[in-house]
Amino acid sequence: MPRRLVPDLWLFSIVLALLGLGIVMVYSSSAIIAAERFRDPYFFVKKQLAFGILGLGVLWVGMLIDYRRWRRVILPLLAVAGVLLILVLVPPFGQEINGTRRWLRAGPLSFQPTELGKFALVLYLAQFLERRREVVGNFFFGFLPPFLVTGVMAVLVMVQPDLGNALALLAMVFCLLFVAGARLKQMATVFLLASPLLALAVAGASYRVRRLLAFLDPWSDPRGSGFQMIQAYLALGSGGVAGRGLGESRQKLFYLPEPHTDFIFAIIGEELGFIGAVAVVILFALLISRGVRVALRAPESFGALLALGLTAMLGTQALVNLGVVVGLLPTKGLPLPFISFGGSSLLVAMLSVGVLLNISQHGQSHV
Repeated sequence: MPRRLVPDLWLFSIVLALLGLGIVMVYSSSAIIAAERFRDPYFFVKKQLAFGILGLGVLWVGMLIDYRRWRRVILPLLAVAGVLLILVLVPPFGQEINGTRRWLRAGPLSFQPTELGKFALVLYLAQFLERRREVVGNFFFGFLPPFLVTGVMAVLVMVQPDLGNALALLAMVFCLLFVAGARLKQMATVFLLASPLLALAVAGASYRVRRLLAFLDPWSDPRGSGFQMIQAYLALGSGGVAGRGLGESRQKLFYLPEPHTDFIFAIIGEELGFIGAVAVVILFALLISRGVRVALRAPESFGALLALGLTAMLGTQALVNLGVVVGLLPTKGLPLPFISFGGSSLLVAMLSVGVLLNISQHGQSHV
């Protein structure tokens, strides 16, 4: 099928809207903290703006590259991601922040290998399931191999420790296997077998137990493990219907910890109110729907699985982040795509959208 000149403009517009909102909200939520820490209220927003511009370039490159060419680099990219996930655990390569090792630093720049790992894993799963689609129902030849690869990567991510991203990897492989035709009985069996391991992972770390207890009852420890959750509730609740107004948040005044990262949605709810919060949810719902549309209109199974995997990667991260902030899920360290402060997550998200736009150019007729 010949390539279309115009990609999915709806998808592109949605991403631009989320990116623009993210830059505005990063400044609004971080200016006072940046002024206190770095004597520069524009410290975080300058970085986010730079990554946003670079991200648009990455998106453009991803859109120009024929998505089928990614087949050639899947195994090397997966190997590089694996090596980086190991190096991040080894001093002095890995940078320790708040007791975790999730970043590699090179001078003033830092990079989170987990983000590259998620992208590489989607590519691998799309190619594997395309080639094994006739035997995907077979446990040993079609079902188990992708779980083993995903499991190894998930273990490396958990050791950082980063349980949230590890679970996101597993959710992604479940989604793709289901679409590829895996049997529900097999998926349920793996889930049941993995549940005790997940329980051990939670019970083996005291801070995870505290987070779980705080999720169930944050007011049981309002100055400790429940503090961040309570501050998020106060931010969302005080926003009302229309919000306090852009820049008028009170919880960002050293109450809500790191309001420009994982809990930026709480500041959106406080400053822009219920209307602004719902608008963000609608934008992500539209993003997921357009991604699924691209997958359904892809010319062949690799493109369909790749589009669905990238959409699942972005959608899962957004749903988990929103679920955490509103109290539907225990606290996880997952940023809100395109909006939270952070270069690695933003660049990989923009690259993923670029690939989706390229697939949309090869698909059937679209609006």
